[in-house]
Amino acid sequence: MIVVVDERGLVKDGYTSLFGREGIPSTGFDPKEFGEWVQTAADSDIAAVEAFLLGQGEHMQLLPRAIRDRTLAPVIAVSDHPSLDATLALFDCGVDDVVRKPVHPREILARAAAIRRRLKAVANFTDVGAIRVFSDGRDPEVHGEVFALPRRERRILEYLISNRGRRVTKTQIFNAIYGIFDEEVEENVVESHISKLRKKLRKKLGFDPVDSKRFLGYCIDWA
Repeated sequence: MIVVVDERGLVKDGYTSLFGREGIPSTGFDPKEFGEWVQTAADSDIAAVEAFLLGQGEHMQLLPRAIRDRTLAPVIAVSDHPSLDATLALFDCGVDDVVRKPVHPREILARAAAIRRRLKAVANFTDVGAIRVFSDGRDPEVHGEVFALPRRERRILEYLISNRGRRVTKTQIFNAIYGIFDEEVEENVVESHISKLRKKLRKKLGFDPVDSKRFLGYCIDWA
């Protein structure tokens, strides 16, 4: 999920709409509301955020530090009136990158992925056994062959791989895939997506790598 912070309602709505067209859940905050939320939100909600996009607002320079107290997720600032001094000031307050308007949501996602790679100092893919998932939106591979998946199933697999060896709940998966503020989709839809994903993995691998325990959640691992 992408969190957009801007005091202008039209800007927030515009970005959330653009991310939605790319299949990426997002939500918008006024800077004052966001400052309170980022300090008090549950760890699972914070963990569901892939990147923060900061626009215009009072005391915006204080937000990157507040974010960094909770998460290492990329913080990207959007500059409406770019100048060297303004750009340097944004970096000084703790943002990871600065982009100039207009900017396509795909570029923001690509920059966020690049920041995450640098932070983790890893390649743009993760291997678990015969499965390889990528951080740039490509379909995963199994035994070196492209394993095409619908977008939701692909993102669930990526989330399980990123939490390898750790059990995650249905709610955590839902928050990561649909966003923590999506009230139009029932949380139980996750079970349907996971069921389809597991059937495809079982057919491709010859076994099911996803372990599930009722009330505890799902875990993927490879001995």
